[in-house]
Amino acid sequence: MTISPERLKQLQNLPDSEIDTSDIPELDEQFWQNARKVEPISKKTVTIPLDQDVLDWLKHQTPHYQTLINQILRTYMNQH
Repeated sequence: MTISPERLKQLQNLPDSEIDTSDIPELDEQFWQNARKVEPISKKTVTIPLDQDVLDWLKHQTPHYQTLINQILRTYMNQH
């Protein structure tokens, strides 16, 4: 989804009083009792040798193939 520069400017200039929040539930005490802080997992850049055909396949799946590699490794890690 893309937003035109004109529409983005309109939204940026929209006063808070004109924003419809009626479909957003209030956060009650139960929400805060169950809430937990989640720290983002830091990333570390590494260099690993991959077979060319494996790398080609990953790149063909998505332009975000490095994220895909991380997801594959995380799935493997979580199952072992």
